[in-house]
Amino acid sequence: MAHTAHIDTFVRDHLPPAEQWPELIFNRPELQFPEYLNAVDQLLDRAVDEGDGERQAIIGKDVSWSYAELQRQVNRIANVLVQDLQLQTGNRVLLRGMNSPMLAACWLAVLKAGGVAVGTMPLLRAKELKDIAQAARITHAICDESLAPELQLAAESCETLTQVIHYGGTGELEKLAADKTDEFAAVNTAAEDPALIAFTSGTTGIPKGTVHFHRDIMAMCEVFPRHCLKPTRDDVFIGTPPLAFTFGLGGLLCFPLWARASTVLLEKLAPEPLLKAIEEHGATICFTSPTAYRHMTPLVPEYNISSLQKCVSAGEALPTDTRDKWREATGIEIHDGIGGTEMIHIYLGSSPEDYRAGALGRMLPGYIGMIVDEQMQPLPTGEVGKLAVKGPTGCRYLADERQTDYVVNGWNLPGDAFYMDDDGYFYYQARVDDMIVTSGYNVASPEVESALLAHPAVAECGVVGVPDPHRGQVIKAYVVLNVDYVGDDEMTAELQNFVKNTVAPYKYPRQIKYIDALPRTETGKLQRFKLKQI
Repeated sequence: MAHTAHIDTFVRDHLPPAEQWPELIFNRPELQFPEYLNAVDQLLDRAVDEGDGERQAIIGKDVSWSYAELQRQVNRIANVLVQDLQLQTGNRVLLRGMNSPMLAACWLAVLKAGGVAVGTMPLLRAKELKDIAQAARITHAICDESLAPELQLAAESCETLTQVIHYGGTGELEKLAADKTDEFAAVNTAAEDPALIAFTSGTTGIPKGTVHFHRDIMAMCEVFPRHCLKPTRDDVFIGTPPLAFTFGLGGLLCFPLWARASTVLLEKLAPEPLLKAIEEHGATICFTSPTAYRHMTPLVPEYNISSLQKCVSAGEALPTDTRDKWREATGIEIHDGIGGTEMIHIYLGSSPEDYRAGALGRMLPGYIGMIVDEQMQPLPTGEVGKLAVKGPTGCRYLADERQTDYVVNGWNLPGDAFYMDDDGYFYYQARVDDMIVTSGYNVASPEVESALLAHPAVAECGVVGVPDPHRGQVIKAYVVLNVDYVGDDEMTAELQNFVKNTVAPYKYPRQIKYIDALPRTETGKLQRFKLKQI
C-alpha cells in the first residue's frame, strides 16, 4: 500500500498488519483493476461519459434523477465538502439518513472527493453514534435534519467531529450546493485507498468497523451481479436494506449504477408499502430479508407486481418454507446468498437455475471455500464444520484485535457452520455460535426455526440453546404467533409434536416462550443473544 491519495492516513495507519490480512485472489479477467481507481468515477462518471447521461438513475419521493443529474448533484456536494467544510482526502464522513436519493448522492460525493464514508443506521442512538465516531475518528458528518438530535448529542463528546451539515428540513446542504459549480474531477485515489468503513450490524452486540477499498466496491459489482443476478440496463431495483448496510449499498446503489439501470430509494419500507412501491414504480428486482418475504407473501394478491422478475434474499438464512410460499404466490424463485459486512457482499449463492433443494448455493466465481475443523483442517464432504473463504475481498477490521479471530492462515472465517456435497453445493446449518449441543447431539437453530415456521400458527420464531444440568443444553423456542392463536399449554404441545414429526425428534424445543416480537437489528437479522436475555 505504498501509493495513496490520502492526506489524512488515519484509516490506512490503523489497518491490521499485512500478515493478518486475508489472502486476496484476483484470478479472473473482470477482477483485474488498475493501480489507481475511484469507484465513483467507474460507477457514475463513466456512465455519463459513455452516453448514458439521460438514462434514469435514481427515483425517490417526489424526486427522479438521470445519470447526468445525479452526477451534477454529486459534484456540487463534493464542492461543498471541499470548499466549505475543508474536507481533506482520507477524512472520515459519517452519513446519517433514511434511504433517499440525497443520501445516495452524499455517499457518492464523499468517495469522489477522496473521503471515507461511514454509513450509520437511522435508528442508532447517541451512544452508538458516539462509539462509531470515536472508533473511526470521524471528522465530518452529513445528516438528515430530522435525525439530527441524536447526532448532536453524540458530537458533544467527539473531539474530532468538527464539521456537521444537514440536508432536508431547512435545506442547509442544498442551499450551499446550489451555489456551487456542477463540475468536480474525481480524486485519483489508489485502488487500495479506503473508501468506506462498514460497521457490523450487531448480532453479537459488539459492532466492529470493517474497512473496504475503492477496489472492493468494484469487485463486489463484478461478482454477484455479473455472475448470479445478471441485471440489465432496463431493470428497476427496489428494496428495504439501508444503504449503511453493505447488502443495501450494493443491491440498491452500486449494482444498479454498475448495470446502468435505475433504483428506487424510499424511506424504510414495511412489507405492504414495499409491495405498493413495486407496483407503482414497475420494479423488476427486489432486495430484502427472508422475514420481509414471509410477511409479504399473503399480501401479494392485493397488488399488481407483475413487473417483478428477480428477488434477492440475504442477511440471514432463508427458510425453505418461506422460499416455497413466495414461489407459490409469485412464481419467482428467490436468489439466495450469504455475504457479510467483512466480505462487503455476497460470495456464496444460487440463481434459480442453479438452485439445489436445501443448499444455499455454490461459491461465486472469484471465491473459493472449504469446510474446516477447529484446527483449520479440511473436512470431508457431508461433515459439518466452519466455512472458510477467500477471494477478491476480505476482512480488515479497523484497529480491532478480533482480526485474528476472523482471518486465520489467509482464510476468512465468517462464523457460519456448513457442510458441502460432492458437487460443491454448500448447506447452511447455523452461525457457529448458534449450534446447540443437547445430550450429545448437534442441532442447528435455523433448522428448528424452519420446522416451526411451517406451522400455520407461527408468524416468527427464534431458537437458542439454554443451559440444562442433565443435557448440557436444551432447545428453547421464542415464538410470535399469528393472530387468532393462543400461546397456551395446548399450543406448546401441538408445536412440539409438529416439530417431532417434521425433523428428528431430538430436535424439538423442550421449552417454548411466546413473545410479541423478536429482537432484530435494523437490517432484519435476528439477535439470538438478546433472546437469551429475555
